[in-house]
Amino acid sequence: MDTANRTTAWASQDAEEVLAALDTDPRKGLTSEEAEIRLEKYGENSLIEEEKESFLEELEEEATEPMILLLIFVGVLYSVLGTLLDAATIFSIIIVLVLVEVYNEYRADQGVKSLKELSSPTSNVIRGGELIEISSAKIVPGDILVLSIGERISADARLLKAYGLQLDESSLTGESLPVMKDAEVVMPASAQLTDLTNMVLAGTLIAQGEGVAVVTSTGKSTELGRVQELTEEAEEPPTPLQDAMKQLSETLVWIAIFFSVLIPVLGYLRGQPLQTMILTGLSLSFAVIPEELPIVITMVLAVGTYALSKKNALVKRLRASETLGSVTVIATDKTGTLTESSMKLGHVFSNHELTLPSVSPAVQKLVTMAVLATRAQMTMEYERLKGSNPMGAALANSAKDVGLAVSDLAEYVLVDEFSFDNKTKMASYVYAKEDKRTIYSSGAPEAVLERSSKTLLGDREVSFTSSELAKVTEAATQIASGGERILAVAYRTLDKDEEREAYVRNLTFAGMVSFSDPARPEVPGVIAECRAAGIRVIMLTGDHPETAKAIATQVGIPDDEGPLTGAQVSSLDDDHLKEALKTVSVFARITPEHKLRIVRLLRQTGEVVAVTGDGVNDAPALKEAAIGIAMGVKGTDAAKEAADMILTDDNFVSIAGAVREGRKIFDNLRKGIRYYLSVKVALILIFLLPILLAVPLPFAPIQIILLEMFMDLAASSGFVAEGMEPDIMKRPPRDPKEKVLNRHTLTGIFVGALCLFAAVSLCYLLTYYRTGNLVYAQTAAFATWVLTHVFLAFNTRSEREPLVRQGLLSNRIMTLWGLIAIIMLLLVTAVPFLQIQLKTTYLEVSDWLLVVVASFAATFWIEASKLIRKHV
Repeated sequence: MDTANRTTAWASQDAEEVLAALDTDPRKGLTSEEAEIRLEKYGENSLIEEEKESFLEELEEEATEPMILLLIFVGVLYSVLGTLLDAATIFSIIIVLVLVEVYNEYRADQGVKSLKELSSPTSNVIRGGELIEISSAKIVPGDILVLSIGERISADARLLKAYGLQLDESSLTGESLPVMKDAEVVMPASAQLTDLTNMVLAGTLIAQGEGVAVVTSTGKSTELGRVQELTEEAEEPPTPLQDAMKQLSETLVWIAIFFSVLIPVLGYLRGQPLQTMILTGLSLSFAVIPEELPIVITMVLAVGTYALSKKNALVKRLRASETLGSVTVIATDKTGTLTESSMKLGHVFSNHELTLPSVSPAVQKLVTMAVLATRAQMTMEYERLKGSNPMGAALANSAKDVGLAVSDLAEYVLVDEFSFDNKTKMASYVYAKEDKRTIYSSGAPEAVLERSSKTLLGDREVSFTSSELAKVTEAATQIASGGERILAVAYRTLDKDEEREAYVRNLTFAGMVSFSDPARPEVPGVIAECRAAGIRVIMLTGDHPETAKAIATQVGIPDDEGPLTGAQVSSLDDDHLKEALKTVSVFARITPEHKLRIVRLLRQTGEVVAVTGDGVNDAPALKEAAIGIAMGVKGTDAAKEAADMILTDDNFVSIAGAVREGRKIFDNLRKGIRYYLSVKVALILIFLLPILLAVPLPFAPIQIILLEMFMDLAASSGFVAEGMEPDIMKRPPRDPKEKVLNRHTLTGIFVGALCLFAAVSLCYLLTYYRTGNLVYAQTAAFATWVLTHVFLAFNTRSEREPLVRQGLLSNRIMTLWGLIAIIMLLLVTAVPFLQIQLKTTYLEVSDWLLVVVASFAATFWIEASKLIRKHV
């Protein structure tokens, strides 16, 4: 039997059966000896932490990757056959690559630790007939818990007694308001987690009242422990880019090995020196093997992540930056994400008329009575009570909006009270003013009406008629359909000699007030923008279906099919639920398992799912999703640690900005990869042609190392600073099944490669055949490579927008890189020391002119084609 079923099983038994099953005494509790035996049997009341890999273990794992081992082998051979300076350069790059990868992998998930810290450090229990305070870790099944306001529940327990007990379960179930508990009720075996009013669950907070309960489950057997297990089991899916890059890297390794062997063999057969060919082959393998590709991706995503942080989106895992651009579904919770997570006065029903709050005598009178009937004036006086009495806080805060000063109610002196309980469904307070005592009651409409014999119309108290009762019922139904919580208010002036037991009888019904957790006003516009961008938004909440439906309507989430409840989700098999997910966008009364299941099924249907949330109950789904987005202000630690991204302002609006930025990141990342691979292909082509023509190779081995170390990585990372394409939020999400190296991208790679190949080969062969000087010709080839490299980068900054419209210097990072590259080129061809080290020499003015013209002609035709397309 799983944890959820065990919890329901306890809830479906009466208290005596539970006590008998746990073999404990409700008055004396367990003995110390029995508690020790059970502690040995069940273990400590704590959550088990995941094992973490040490830094050295992560380092060993990354350093033994096949590609890294191959690079190390290249470095070792180069140190034997080449120079120590060349070998040191190679090993420096390998070390940087490994450390970057270790840093990314070492950021282990802290979700389990956060869940563990939700347990209260100490709890009050009855042991051996005495009330004692013990470490929560020492609690065992059968312990009798004594509960009081402000405490966090330390274990799952069946209530034995409850006095006005209300629990904040929002972090575990998603219920936005405190839940009233009842020790007397026995739940049906089919009850859902959100309906278990006779149970208190680990990790939830006592908002009001007190009680006594017997512990039924501890540690990982609790509902909180079950959420932990779901979080541990949830797998972080690889992103489309990660899958594509893995396949690409595997392919390029074999291509690199093939050409790194082929070119030296062909060169040696055509009469080239053996040692030179070996060093050339090693240099080519170092240059063509895509060991820098993970660094290019990491750098581009890291800079994009910084840009996201400026838009209130803190990215914890770099993969989130890429995934944002591919999101097709955003599955969001309600409380605190779409809503403000604060109760506000919604409607008032006074004089048998349903209106919005306003400054009028009738509304002021009703709100005054409601404040007294909920003791809301105390909420204003004591800040600590705001969390435990959200309706009172909402009334106190709204009083001034209807022209009522709560401070004026100081003349009402509280002399007696009747705490809220599940039998009467009411709370009542007796106040003395001058020589009169008046009782003010509040509660569920049906409970208040049952005890009311009169109703207030204007200043008159009149007997209830069937037509007036129908108006009240109709108004209550109308309010409830809008997802608001209703509070009915009644009063009666007490006789001096009246018995206390008779206070809550023959009341005068004064009216009703309602409360809502309103939607954030900016959310509808964001959801509309998401829909325009081809992104579907669905709501997953543990709240009441009518509340969920009302908020969905307010923010623009379509709910034509009506909310689907957790019980209905459980009744559907995977195939039918997949079908429902195509049309249903609102889900209510759902549990962590439901959320996790929905996310998994959406993934199975090919959707790229982003899940937003702030509670413990959201952690498994946040981890399972392609990207988990947690709320930074009100979110629990467990949600934050399970998520890939945190919204620092708890604002759903930030998601649209993040998606926009994510799409830009992917666009620029694809440009960078296309450019990076163009260079790799060009390098192979540049070496093949001289071998076929039986002439020396155009680059010395050390020049290949320099180009690889400085040019490709620096230029590719510059693409992240590129601005957005004009139509970036008018396109549908990228198809997750679409390959990064699609036909369009492959065409771009080979076009760019041919540009480089043509320019370098032309300048090298013309110079070599004209002068017969190998060093001079290699210098010309080196200079052509650098300039064409820079020009190609600038011409491929945008796929459709001409450079003249973008602004030649608008990308500051790429502009700086281009200047540095040109300065480097001038230095290595002019400084004698660098000429010796890098095997270069001076170039004549005529040859510089050849280099510049060839580099420009080979690349700027791309800009000309963009301009032509713009005017066609």
